[in-house]
Amino acid sequence: MAWNQPGNNGQDRDPWGNRNSGNNNGDGNGNSNGNQGGRNRGASDLDDMFRKLSEKLGGFGGKKGGNSSSGQNGGPRSNAGNLLISLALGAVVVVWAASGFYTIKEAEQGVVTRFGKFYQIVEPGLNWKPTFIDEVQPVNVKTIRDLTTGGMMLTSDENMVQVEINVQYVVSDPETFLFNLTTPINSLGQATDSAVRGVIGRSEMEKILTSNRSEIRDQTRQELEETIRPYNMGISIVDVNFQVARPPEAVKAAFDDVIAAREEEQKTIRQAEAYKNEVLPLAKGNAQRMIEEATAYKTSVVMKAEGEVASFAKILPEYRAAPEITRERLYIETMEKVLSKTRKVIANDKGNSMLVLPLEQMLRQQSQSAPSNTLEAPARINTPAPTVNPAPAQKPATTTYGNGGYGSNNGGYGQPYGNNQGGQ
Repeated sequence: MAWNQPGNNGQDRDPWGNRNSGNNNGDGNGNSNGNQGGRNRGASDLDDMFRKLSEKLGGFGGKKGGNSSSGQNGGPRSNAGNLLISLALGAVVVVWAASGFYTIKEAEQGVVTRFGKFYQIVEPGLNWKPTFIDEVQPVNVKTIRDLTTGGMMLTSDENMVQVEINVQYVVSDPETFLFNLTTPINSLGQATDSAVRGVIGRSEMEKILTSNRSEIRDQTRQELEETIRPYNMGISIVDVNFQVARPPEAVKAAFDDVIAAREEEQKTIRQAEAYKNEVLPLAKGNAQRMIEEATAYKTSVVMKAEGEVASFAKILPEYRAAPEITRERLYIETMEKVLSKTRKVIANDKGNSMLVLPLEQMLRQQSQSAPSNTLEAPARINTPAPTVNPAPAQKPATTTYGNGGYGSNNGGYGQPYGNNQGGQ
């Protein structure tokens, strides 16, 4: 609907629902100039619109405007407009409040800024912020991130080596990570490159490629942590790993030969140590066994000698009292020991028959059974006699042991010598 509707006798009709007749000369608010009708109002229509809007907003909450004719003619419409404005404002407030809810994930922390300035850190879960006032930036503080850097580097022995290193880190302080440095990741990369070049520059190429890699990794991590500590990046280093450490392609074959020779050396050393661990305990055991056997033999010989000395010491008084008897007795005992280990044949050269005494069997039977005073009759071997009448058979002697000497029926040793019929 046009504000100045033609055909209405020059009267104006505004969109706010107020109609003023052409006969109304004016009121206290100056409506007479704005309601004169026609298309010559110009900029006064815009002023009337803002004035009426301010009157309606002023009337929100039960206030009335200053124009009595407006209060009389536009009361119902004014109440309907106030209700619509209230509903619109309520809807805007509800939408604004609902838009402030947000969720922080379990592995994250939220950094809240109020009007661009750090305000607080919120924990995982459902949170609320005033929209257009606070801003939230979630930062992952549990995921391990990695950064890889490397390149051709100069060693202490003036060789070039290709090195690639991987740094694993986590964000320990979200506030400092976001606001202390403009680009903390780039700063970490530069610090890593500086640290690894410093450590490589103090090391020899052979050690970098072979045996000293773990030590170089530890030194790089320590130097990197010392480098980033003053910058307070909000980052914690988890681990540092060498991805690649190789010589340039021009000398790679020679270094491969060096590495192969070193591996062969280590293999030979391990084999020698295994052989040593196998042989050395056996040799020590044999040596200990020989020492123990020698010690036992020494003890046995010493004790035997001491026993013989003690035995001779006991025989000495008897030898001094009767030297001949004691000497003969010792001879007989010695011969008994010697002859007990050999086969014996006793021959009688006075007769034509030879008597064989199985002394070994007799001694074994005597040792196994109870002692007996009478021995079994020995076997007799007859030989052809040169004369007609053979020699009478001899009865085997029965040996008995007396007190202080030997005695027999046919002859022997008595007290000191007993000779019934004859003896030695």
